[in-house]
Amino acid sequence: MNRIEFSGNALFIPFFLISVGMIVDISVLLKGPMAIYIAAALTIAAIFGKWVAAWITQKVFGYSKAQRKLIFGLSGSHAAATLAVIMVGYNYGIIDENVLNGTIILILVTCMVATLVTEDASKKIVLAGDQDEVTEDRDIKKEEQLVLPIANLNNMESLLDFAALIKSKQSHFPLTVLTVVQNNDLAEQNLKKARKNLDSTARHASGSEIEVNIMATIDYNIASGISRAAREVNADGIILGWPSKAGIIEKMVGEKTQSILNSTDANLFMCDINRSIVTHKRITVCCPPLAESELGFEFWLEKVFRLSQELTISVFFVCDHRTQEAIEMYMDKSKQSARVQFANLKDWDDLSGIKEHTQEGDLIIVVSARTGDVSHRSALIGLPMKLVRLYQNYNRILVYPSRRPGYMSDEY
Repeated sequence: MNRIEFSGNALFIPFFLISVGMIVDISVLLKGPMAIYIAAALTIAAIFGKWVAAWITQKVFGYSKAQRKLIFGLSGSHAAATLAVIMVGYNYGIIDENVLNGTIILILVTCMVATLVTEDASKKIVLAGDQDEVTEDRDIKKEEQLVLPIANLNNMESLLDFAALIKSKQSHFPLTVLTVVQNNDLAEQNLKKARKNLDSTARHASGSEIEVNIMATIDYNIASGISRAAREVNADGIILGWPSKAGIIEKMVGEKTQSILNSTDANLFMCDINRSIVTHKRITVCCPPLAESELGFEFWLEKVFRLSQELTISVFFVCDHRTQEAIEMYMDKSKQSARVQFANLKDWDDLSGIKEHTQEGDLIIVVSARTGDVSHRSALIGLPMKLVRLYQNYNRILVYPSRRPGYMSDEY
């Protein structure tokens, strides 16, 4: 089955799509209105037919409007089977170029409509509270595990200090400081160097009264080594340095930070701390809509309040009303006494509006989401580089909340 799937995905499907693309003649659409009429008729019939099917299903099973919309979105796109049918008809002369071109337009329109409808409907279902409840058997505060991968010794001290501030005082587990060495001819030599560097990290940690567990490992890929080590210790949070600008090779094979995001489910804190964290006067937290629906919402929120408590400064949340209510409910439940203020940001597709709510001396914390998560939106793509431009002279922390184990965007 593995060989069949590989052959199909790598050879047959691309060649089939290329062959169809070579046959399509866009100029046919400009020769007369017939091709446009056929394309419009096919598209309207396909969309209307799928909507009627979803409506009948809703009435039979008693689904809500959002669930009907989701059924329509998931079933509304036409692609592979439609192409195959049309190609057979075209090859045997049953249909002409007008229908072939109209079908390509049908596929284009229905795929776009289905994508937009599904995204909108899924968020409405989450807003209605119809998502799976996830129960946690562990007492995270008492069993919390944090992993700190060290790649650059220059920012090691600031990351250690940040980890010490947010780590749960009830947890008896030490902070895991990790170095991953690439598996090559110099792996053993590099591993010895890495362990020497970790010794200096351990000395700094002991001076700050931070209990650490030193861990050095070898892997063919740095990102996979970090994710494997995080799974081994059952990490609840991973603390990383700020990603540097990706080179040409890294862009081709996949950026390291993105690889870690895709291969782990834990809460991830991406930190750019260039000046002492104790000098801040306020914490400004930017939460996108539906941030409260993510699995790791309470985890990162507890870390924000712990940071506020350790630094004795207030927290300023930039969010919508629904997220504000969720934060206030959490504060009541956990009996938080932090000084809190809220501001509403209307346009979350333009993140430059966040800067209006910041002031000198703020610690900037921005909550993002992995691709496929319910609170993810197009404005969050490439967020690290956007934040560098917006807050170049500020200390920045970018948070990616945890997700359900094995919850990959491809499956979503």
